[in-house]
Amino acid sequence: MSATSASNLFRRHVALPNEHGAWVFLFSPLLIGLFAGSRWTAATAPLIIAALAAFLIRQPITIAIKAYSGRRSRDELPAARFWILVYGVIGLLATATLVAQGFGYLLILALPGLPVFAWHLVLVSRRAERKQIGVEVVACGALALAAPAGLWVGQGYADPQGWWLWGLCWFQSAASIVHAYMRLEQRSLTTQPDLISALQLARRALLYTTFNMAAVSALSTAGLLPPFLFVPFALQWAETLWGTFRPALGLRPTVIGVRQLIVSTVFTVVFIVAWRA
Repeated sequence: MSATSASNLFRRHVALPNEHGAWVFLFSPLLIGLFAGSRWTAATAPLIIAALAAFLIRQPITIAIKAYSGRRSRDELPAARFWILVYGVIGLLATATLVAQGFGYLLILALPGLPVFAWHLVLVSRRAERKQIGVEVVACGALALAAPAGLWVGQGYADPQGWWLWGLCWFQSAASIVHAYMRLEQRSLTTQPDLISALQLARRALLYTTFNMAAVSALSTAGLLPPFLFVPFALQWAETLWGTFRPALGLRPTVIGVRQLIVSTVFTVVFIVAWRA
């Protein structure tokens, strides 16, 4: 392969997602599930590889759809096809390894992601994928299925607690997305809003984070969840409350994204500790 051909195939924007914050929606539930499973097994590595391949293949497929629909140059198609092949082969090999190790039932967790991904591609072909908060919330629910997968690989069986992890990770991710949209909307403000205006702008984000904290607290009190699991959700609620009264006037999206990444990372660590306490 010539240097020119190699450079045409190894295009970073084709191989890797442009939305850097999207990584946390995969790694947070995956790490939570793996640590909740208490032990790392021979199936842990292929699970991580399969999850990564499934996550990464979205980018070259999206680029290919854009090229076919006229949104991008068709010169990017060879690179898109190359990375689709690479991630597809790696994902299939990792999945085959999991099936051979007796974890074939994990495949059921991949099924909800297929229609969601198809929905996303339809929106891409119609130039309508941006600011689709509903699609993003549903998509993060599909990614949150990495949590039960991680737990089941560690436990060696389909522990019903995996569904608790899935719901909790999904609700946290959904609240994080809504919070990010609130912060981005605040960027258009020119002056500090009054109390009523600030609460109106943040009402959806506050509703999500308050519901999460209250629901987890109630479930913990009832003995259905670990007693201190409300703590990471309280931290997320406090972040939204802080953002309500400290609007992101003029802040760059990158700054908002980095803060969101830090908060999500802290949430993941505290959740893991609280779950195992």
